[in-house]
Amino acid sequence: MRTTFTAFAAAFLVATLAGCGTIQQPEPATSVTPAMQTPQRFQATITHTAKLDYLLFLPEGYKKSGTNTWPLMLFLHGAGERGTNIDKVAVHGPPRIVKKEKGFPFILVSPQCPDDRIWRDDELLALLDEVIAKHNVDTNRVYLTGLSMGGYGSWSLGTRHPERFAASAPICGGGDQIPVLLTSKEKRAAMKSLGVWAFHGAKDPVVALEESQRMTNTLMRAGCKDVKLTVYPEASHDSWTRAYEEPELWPWFLAHRRGK
Repeated sequence: MRTTFTAFAAAFLVATLAGCGTIQQPEPATSVTPAMQTPQRFQATITHTAKLDYLLFLPEGYKKSGTNTWPLMLFLHGAGERGTNIDKVAVHGPPRIVKKEKGFPFILVSPQCPDDRIWRDDELLALLDEVIAKHNVDTNRVYLTGLSMGGYGSWSLGTRHPERFAASAPICGGGDQIPVLLTSKEKRAAMKSLGVWAFHGAKDPVVALEESQRMTNTLMRAGCKDVKLTVYPEASHDSWTRAYEEPELWPWFLAHRRGK
């Protein structure tokens, strides 16, 4: 019986191998070449159409013709005034002031940021260029101010393009230190002569006081010689009402000229 089973098993094995043909040996493992980094270049032209509605105020006595030029102030509103209703822009700040005070000494440009957006430097500079081209503006006396989201916009525009402004007053805003620390030699030189007077409420629950403190400290470390921060101890987010009521604010602006 044992011999018969063994012979049967041997015969089965031979038949199986014959049916399968040549036994496949496992392929040797192949070496994988590591991925290599190669230098590449991306190039594209990216454009977008800028469209900003804005309020324009011309000071008493302004004349488009003649040799006299006028200081210009760019005002950036907060997030609550975005949209398509241009009247909302005059709820706070300088555009509200000029509705009552005819003696405001600046050409005032107050754009409105569209819904679901924040301020864009390139659009604001393009708007400035257009207004300057159409009006008698003293380009050595162009000033910048804004509140909340507009405070952030003022920090951004003023620190990235200091050569365009003589002075800036960001209110309850903040910004990015990197453009200040890593700016070019030319812009750093312009930044050193930029006047900056920031304002903030010590009890601001929306934008922390540290935001303004960090930006003013960064400017001072970068060599900006005319930087100060006014903190209202009891103010919350609305520090702009008191800031724009400061009797020295407008004379402080007018005392600054680009490069001096």
